[in-house]
Amino acid sequence: MAVTRPPVHSSDAASSVWTFFRDRRFVTLFMTDIWERFSFFGMQALLFVYAIAPASAGGLGLGAGQAGTVFGLYMAIVFVCSLPGGWAGDRLFGSRRAILYGALSIAAGHYLMAVPAQGTFVVGLGLIAAGTGLVKPNMPELFRAMYPKVSSSRREAAFSLFYMSIQVSALVAPIATGWLGERVNWHLGFGLAALGMTLGVLQYAIGQRHYGPEGGEVPNPLEPGQRYRLVLWSLIGVSAGALLFVANALTGAPTLDHTLMFVGLVVLVSPFAYMRHLMRRPEVDADGRRRIGGMLWVLLPSAMFWMLYSQLGSTFSLFAATSTDRVVFGFEIPVSWFQSASPLFLLMIAPLAALVWVRLGDNVGSVRKLTSGMVFAGLSMLVVAIGAAGGGDNGLVSPLWLLLAFLLFVAGEINFGPVGLNLMAEVAPAGFGSRMMGLYYLFAALGAMIGGQLSRLVDVLELHVYFGSMAAVAAVVSVLMFVGARRLAARLQLRTRA
Repeated sequence: MAVTRPPVHSSDAASSVWTFFRDRRFVTLFMTDIWERFSFFGMQALLFVYAIAPASAGGLGLGAGQAGTVFGLYMAIVFVCSLPGGWAGDRLFGSRRAILYGALSIAAGHYLMAVPAQGTFVVGLGLIAAGTGLVKPNMPELFRAMYPKVSSSRREAAFSLFYMSIQVSALVAPIATGWLGERVNWHLGFGLAALGMTLGVLQYAIGQRHYGPEGGEVPNPLEPGQRYRLVLWSLIGVSAGALLFVANALTGAPTLDHTLMFVGLVVLVSPFAYMRHLMRRPEVDADGRRRIGGMLWVLLPSAMFWMLYSQLGSTFSLFAATSTDRVVFGFEIPVSWFQSASPLFLLMIAPLAALVWVRLGDNVGSVRKLTSGMVFAGLSMLVVAIGAAGGGDNGLVSPLWLLLAFLLFVAGEINFGPVGLNLMAEVAPAGFGSRMMGLYYLFAALGAMIGGQLSRLVDVLELHVYFGSMAAVAAVVSVLMFVGARRLAARLQLRTRA
């Protein structure tokens, strides 16, 4: 029988949040997320620059606006898949098995992307999106199951430390995959991401011996008849989608445009339809419906935040490629390397944020933290707007403008990301934890889709006008969140202040 260290409870965690690392279960999740995020961010850093690269150089040859739309909708698909992923964790697999199956799907997708063929590239993106949809909502749900008695403020601090695993990977991945992709071969870069995910799968499988029952049981399992209907309708849906795709291709219609249109429609409707579905479930009482309905006023600002976030991998990369002087001591910095700035700053700020949240305890509420995150995101957009407006004689500006923008956005993300995830876990009705996480990511998908569609404007607007408009949106949302904070906290029945 495997011997494990005792789990971290609220009593021994009171001395330091770093005691979480004494728990081998936490370390297993931490290391798994490192490799999963290495593959994800490595591929993400390449996606936009690969899309705008000319076909003669092995890229897709898309315009900047269309490439931004593709990037935004891919991010949206990843978030949308968190809905069936969360549902599968709650009703089919349990969170631990859902994470394993998701990791396997991601690994398979990256290997397909490493094959230099457009068909396998598209299928690979789909597998990565499906696998990420399983991992994203079930990872925090397993974390919650591991530490059910930890206070809200300490769970937020722990989420910040857990967030560090993402940043370690996101720091290294763009440098490694970006250099291979931009300087050697695009598909070698994608292949390196596949290798990273393979290591993640192996690490997670080996670490299963440290777990007990937590995350292994299915909270709300399907009845046998329900399972049969699920398989039947899944097969019908997949077959119908394949037929439509083939028919579209045979008629010579613009497959990419039609696909983007269909995905955009799904992303637009699904968050509100699913929220209504959750509120009408018979297992949810009147109090649960009230809290779920109140979360709409958190989820809408969250969509706006992730709309801004989607710019980091698309229009920020465009700014790096076209408006930034990337030659330093005779070396031209690859565009994808700028994606490492965000995780670098997050690694620096996350421990400080965790310490501040523990010291403040429940004196500062979740809604106020979310508001501060939106403010910093808006300032980030404003910095890029000012930089774009003040280009030198050659139209290029110092890389410091982009680095400062990443730093400000990171200051917002470390407030918004972990706090938003913890808030969803706190208000979720019993047995609906993973599905509430899925709802959160559906609204994140809505924001990413909006951001992708808005990026088409870079073809007709100057960059300083585009980013200035983004900053103005963030300012309006911040004011509305600040004004409504107390009322929202009361409706959600939070144990902390607004």
